[in-house]
Amino acid sequence: QKKSCHLSAALLGEDSEISQEQLYELLKYAALGKCHNTAQPSWCRIYHQSHLAGVVVVVLHEMSQLHFYRFYLQFKHLRRAFRHRFTLAPSANFPVSLYGEGTNLKPQNTPQGLTSTSSECITKSSDLQCDPIIQRYGEKKQGLTSYTLTLEEQKKNDYPIEGSPGCKGYISTECDQQRTDSSPLFGLDCEMCLTAKGNEVTRVSLVDARGQCLLNELVKPESTVVNYRTRFSGITKKMLLPVKTKLSDIQTRLKKMLPHDAVLVGHSLNSDLQALEMIHPSVIDTSLLFARSEGRRFKLKFLAKAVLGKEIQCEHKLGHDPTEDARAALELAQFFIEQGPTKVAELNLEMLLTAEKLAEVSQNKAALQPQGCGFQEQLNEPPSLSKPCFLDCLQVTGQKPLLLGRQRLDSSGLCQSNLSTSNKQILQRALEDVPLSKFSIIQFSLGPEYLASHLHAGLHAKVRSKLTDMLTIYAGPFEENFCMKSVKKAFGRCGPIQSLTVVTETFQPYVCVQYEVLEAAQLAVESLNGAEVAGSCIKVQRPVTAAMLDCNVLIKELELDVENEGVIYVAGLKKSLTETDLQEEFSQLKDLETLFLPKDLQSGKHRNCCFLKFQKTQSAVDALEAINGWTMKGSELRSRNALAPGHLWRWIWQMNHSNGKQGKHIFYEKMEQLSDSEQDLRKKVKKLDHHIKKLYRNLQSNTLCVVLFPGVNSTHGSQSGLGLMGIKDDEGRSAC
Repeated sequence: QKKSCHLSAALLGEDSEISQEQLYELLKYAALGKCHNTAQPSWCRIYHQSHLAGVVVVVLHEMSQLHFYRFYLQFKHLRRAFRHRFTLAPSANFPVSLYGEGTNLKPQNTPQGLTSTSSECITKSSDLQCDPIIQRYGEKKQGLTSYTLTLEEQKKNDYPIEGSPGCKGYISTECDQQRTDSSPLFGLDCEMCLTAKGNEVTRVSLVDARGQCLLNELVKPESTVVNYRTRFSGITKKMLLPVKTKLSDIQTRLKKMLPHDAVLVGHSLNSDLQALEMIHPSVIDTSLLFARSEGRRFKLKFLAKAVLGKEIQCEHKLGHDPTEDARAALELAQFFIEQGPTKVAELNLEMLLTAEKLAEVSQNKAALQPQGCGFQEQLNEPPSLSKPCFLDCLQVTGQKPLLLGRQRLDSSGLCQSNLSTSNKQILQRALEDVPLSKFSIIQFSLGPEYLASHLHAGLHAKVRSKLTDMLTIYAGPFEENFCMKSVKKAFGRCGPIQSLTVVTETFQPYVCVQYEVLEAAQLAVESLNGAEVAGSCIKVQRPVTAAMLDCNVLIKELELDVENEGVIYVAGLKKSLTETDLQEEFSQLKDLETLFLPKDLQSGKHRNCCFLKFQKTQSAVDALEAINGWTMKGSELRSRNALAPGHLWRWIWQMNHSNGKQGKHIFYEKMEQLSDSEQDLRKKVKKLDHHIKKLYRNLQSNTLCVVLFPGVNSTHGSQSGLGLMGIKDDEGRSAC
């Protein structure tokens, strides 16, 4: 049964800002696994990476964390689908920084033949024990019988087996299994065309142990040909027109030609025998003989060049030559048997393959470099094999990333790049192409008309204003000579206060309290409205502005946010308490996973509040009931569900301190209408959220999806980015 992948990330605290390099770590490991010395990222962990169906990165061009929280209600799918979020360091040129500089692979210049025995290309004997060939066959030379597939191996690799349900009507070669190390080897290869029936043999070749061709015959398929696959098979309609030979004729001839102890050799020979509808007990499969890790296989073309120094399946030829392929497979098996596993392992085929792939990548880059500005030009670096980029590493594994967007993201030729004129076009292409790619980058944009610096500055001002209003409460009325100390103490129990001022424009005094965290302001509204403070029964409320009319809706949605599941806020702590003290005090709470104690990012001092994250939601509910009214070191605690995760807490702090002290609030403000441009922008954002929802639903299960607001880093100012990530589970949700 296929294992499900899941993701773990400890991002509760205020240090949850992720650099471009850390993001690159995650994407590289997700795409490459343990190949090329890739390791688990330092800040999160992917479980069962080898079972990932793919990686999809959605980039929201020139959008930042600012956009996410300004249009929080419009991003309905994003905030509900992705459990893990992180602040992302902004980048001036995000696509370039995303691909990174790559690994430290330093391949040699690829020789004409890849059979070089230079010291750099030879694996040290101390490393041989880790080679898959040595792990499978040991170091000593053995006879050919040690390399024939067992019955279990044949079943596992889809070979036709006598008596199997899928092999009804198949013809047996009637060779026995009494093979010896002196049994004769025969190379076999077939070419197939696609017919109404499926894959049918249209050409068969058999060579003997000396490489002499014993059979090279065209075969007339039973059903109508749907696709000749001429590029690979070399078969054309004209070639098959005069052919009278049928599959049954070939089966009869092969039975007569093969002696009783014959050993057939081929590359992925199971496909040939399935197409021939024949069963043979003794086989050597060169795609399995030259073993690789994690079930991967070398191509016949590469092995022929690397091991034998022969060029086969050349591009100038029309299709593959089955006699050439049969002979190559035979000679590879003979080389392996004669030289033994150690000599084969010393060729270091993995490194030779890497060198060959990176040489091709380098040639592609050099050929395309004059056409516009490629990644290397943007990085002001000449093409270099010593620092392959992320795309290079994917190329080495045979993956060609898919890039979709309005802007040209890549000019290196390493990707399947497609330019579109609208987000709708990008979505349609993504729905078609993403399922066919292991690594995809989809870039959406709001359009150039919404990316101007003055619009961004206006957006920043509105978000800052709304956050400030949400952090602010007004309380009163109080008596003329009320005790300010009592008021500060009462409201301080709800959480850290940034400022407390007296409002004198009213008939009776009111106070304006601005908190540092959203939970504190909400707790004050919920617990102190109607309470007696400093001798007066007071009303507690937030500012009344046009932007605050949907405040209660926003608070409710923040509370239900998936990232806040199982997280509660606790206030009223004495500042003298350390994190160790709190861990000890709260240790009796069931399923407590993490404790986060916020601190002033300038002074480093702890605040009088903390956040507790529980493994189970019900445990958080139980903890809320237990903590409210709980006395710790003489101080009464108050708690509620969390509203702002760690990355948002940090961002709010930066917003509040970026331009110095705030001015006093006016209790009632003139109602302002939304500008036409912002109303249109909200519609655009809502539609963008719908596009991402549709794309996400179309992804396969076990797909890692990362949505990035890359941030803005320009001469007009800098805005942090935001990342959302998750692995889609079988029910279409983001798995933890």
